[in-house]
Amino acid sequence: MRLRIDKPLAQLTPRERSRLLDRRPADEPQLTDQVRALLARVRREGDRALREMAREFDGVELPGLEVPRQLWTAAVQRLDPALLQNLEEAARNIHAFHRAQIPQDIQVTVRPGVTLGRRSVPLSVAGVYAPGGRAAYPTSVLMGVVPARAAGVGEVILCSPPGPSGYPPDQVLAASAIAGASRLFALGGAGAIGAMAFGTATVPRTQVVVGPGNRYVTEAKRQVAGEVIIDSPAGPSEVLVLADESADPRLCALELVCQAEHDPEAAVALVTDSAPLLDRVRGVLLKEASQTPRWEIVEKALHSNGALLLAGTWDEAVAFARDYAPEHLALFTKDPRRDLEEIPTAGTAFLGQAAAVAFGDYLTGANHVLPTGGMARAFSSLSTIHFLRMYTWQEITPMAAAAMSPAVERMAEAEGLPAHAEAVRARRVPR
Repeated sequence: MRLRIDKPLAQLTPRERSRLLDRRPADEPQLTDQVRALLARVRREGDRALREMAREFDGVELPGLEVPRQLWTAAVQRLDPALLQNLEEAARNIHAFHRAQIPQDIQVTVRPGVTLGRRSVPLSVAGVYAPGGRAAYPTSVLMGVVPARAAGVGEVILCSPPGPSGYPPDQVLAASAIAGASRLFALGGAGAIGAMAFGTATVPRTQVVVGPGNRYVTEAKRQVAGEVIIDSPAGPSEVLVLADESADPRLCALELVCQAEHDPEAAVALVTDSAPLLDRVRGVLLKEASQTPRWEIVEKALHSNGALLLAGTWDEAVAFARDYAPEHLALFTKDPRRDLEEIPTAGTAFLGQAAAVAFGDYLTGANHVLPTGGMARAFSSLSTIHFLRMYTWQEITPMAAAAMSPAVERMAEAEGLPAHAEAVRARRVPR
């Protein structure tokens, strides 16, 4: 088993360094055109297009676009009681953490008689996409729906692909009930994104569409941005482990395998200034990868996007982590809180060796819908903020209006806007 890159940072070629730092998929004109055509079908034909897409892409005849509520309830009753408790705890943690993210309203008096404020209000209708089909990702349901509920959104529309029965898997149905979705539709891919963005006779039009998915889903979200708010672009899973000589080599290796098992295109890397640690991680990594049941996926990921990197100094390792801007950053160091201050470009960070990324994927309450491909340099994780809009208000007393009038008159006239000048001139004498 061979990693794509296994060498000192100083020996990286410009092409190798570029490949490590720019992990976004290359533009695919054919994919772009396909998704554009699918979205146009949904906009034009509505529900009929969605039924036809289920036949074409999912190989099923949908009993109905919407999943009846009684099927959610039955799925909850069939769920393993221990798993049910786990999902309920995860939902509570997600709600608590995301509820705390709601920004406080502010009010500031900037000069006598001029008071400004900002308020946040929840959106009315939110759309959440949860990947699935023949697989089941109940935690993706929780990560999308629960933050919307924590924000106070009135109606939360959930779409997830149908399985062979024509409905999403039981775990997704149960998670829909646990999370508090308003309605669930058995829709997948670009069609589902279009349905939530444009609305159909059956599917409500939403104001925001969030959630992970395959490249068709990601491209569809990119194309409907502007029609609706979207969360960050998301591609294959990734992790960067930043480790010093104190790190446990097996725990480092397990973090790489953990993310590599998601997808053959997953990007996994470790950077350290300790050559002995890197040697030990290399040996353990190959052993752990060969023992996992998903070893074929792991092997492809390591070969395509795996990297073990040796820095000449600790500052060089930290600088690389900052530039890499990973979806998941694992800080396996003596002082992870200090190191975190130097790397503000991760989707989410895990501090210390006890903090396995998998805890965040499932149970801690932080969101696992995160920017990938280096987009964490600019984009943020899915949060309550995605389901809120902010507006400002301005209160001006007559005396303050009269005092500000000369300055605004001059500025308006300088810009050639005489009506603006007259509007403030009329306030010069308090009434």
